[in-house]
Amino acid sequence: MDYQETPLEQKPPELKQKVLVKDLDLFYADFQALKNIYFDLNTNEAVALIGPSGCGKSTFIRVLNRMNDLIPTCRITGEVLLDGEDIYGAIDVSELRTRVGMVFQKPNPFNMSVFDNVAYGRRMQGMKDKKKLSELVEQSLIKAALWDEVKDRLKKSAQSLSGGQQQRLCIARSIAMSPEIILMDEPTSALDPIATGRIEELIVELKEDYSIVIVTHSMNQAARISDRCAFFLLGDLIEYEATSRVFTQPRDKRTEDYISGRFG
Repeated sequence: MDYQETPLEQKPPELKQKVLVKDLDLFYADFQALKNIYFDLNTNEAVALIGPSGCGKSTFIRVLNRMNDLIPTCRITGEVLLDGEDIYGAIDVSELRTRVGMVFQKPNPFNMSVFDNVAYGRRMQGMKDKKKLSELVEQSLIKAALWDEVKDRLKKSAQSLSGGQQQRLCIARSIAMSPEIILMDEPTSALDPIATGRIEELIVELKEDYSIVIVTHSMNQAARISDRCAFFLLGDLIEYEATSRVFTQPRDKRTEDYISGRFG
């Protein structure tokens, strides 16, 4: 019998290229931190960056929203295209960082209320309507899987939340800006296993609405949450494939050695 697709079986959504990085070199003064990087990111995709400390993962993730601009000695050549536009060309950097949000290794909530943390960015952009702000805060906290835990504590200081809650608050703060991409630099490294599990579940859910790039030192985490995995070593992008392939049939011996724990 020939196989026929039933109406209940759905094909995965068609992925479209969101970011394309070509021929990227990055220098700090005379030191070359990234070498001839080629990388792409699709819509609704989670990509994990793995590799030993100092290999260029965090440097690379900061290329994608120009945070390296804050380092005076940093120099970049090559192209970084977002929806076909070179982000190192004539682009508004503030707008870029709205479109490409960032969540850092250590939770960094502002010293203000839970509500004001989430509303802060939009207020700075001129949103004053209290009803719209309230709706924005609620929807952002719902998407960050935090609303049920803080809905009765919105006026409380964000500093009173647990570490895992603070990190999800930082994710909500990013979501409130309606980004297209969320960058995460080791977002669970300071969290306990339970809080880490909540963040991992959240990342899988967020992929339905955003593209996600996450730096992680955990091989298990990369295997659990990413669609593709990029292995960096000494500034080179050694291998970038479907996560299942990287972990079961790596093309490069160095990738296999790192994943198996022979170094790193």
